[in-house]
Order: sequence, then structure tokens, then C-alpha cells
Amino acid sequence: MDNKNNVGSPDRDRINVHEEYELQYWSKKLGITRQELKDAIKAVGTSAEKVEAYLKK
Repeated sequence: MDNKNNVGSPDRDRINVHEEYELQYWSKKLGITRQELKDAIKAVGTSAEKVEAYLKK
């Protein structure tokens, strides 16, 4: 579970697929559907940087 008391880079750089608000945020930020986001995470992991790079291909 996401600990909202721990702020900083490690948590912000990861996409937690178990948190609805994170799926909403990243889907909107990247301009994709939740399913596209989940598919990208399955392909490259939860690193936001890797997901963005994957989607640019």
C-alpha cells in the first residue's frame, strides 16, 4: 500500500497500479487509457520513466 507520509523521489517515480488515484493521474498525464497504462506497466515495470519511454516508441 502507498504510504502517503513518505514523500520523495522513490514513491513519485513509481506507478502503483493498486491505487485508483494513481491510475487516474498517470492516465491523464500521459493521455492514455487505464488499460494502456496497465499494459505498459506489464511490459516495462512500474517506473514512470520507463513507462513514458515505452509509450513514446
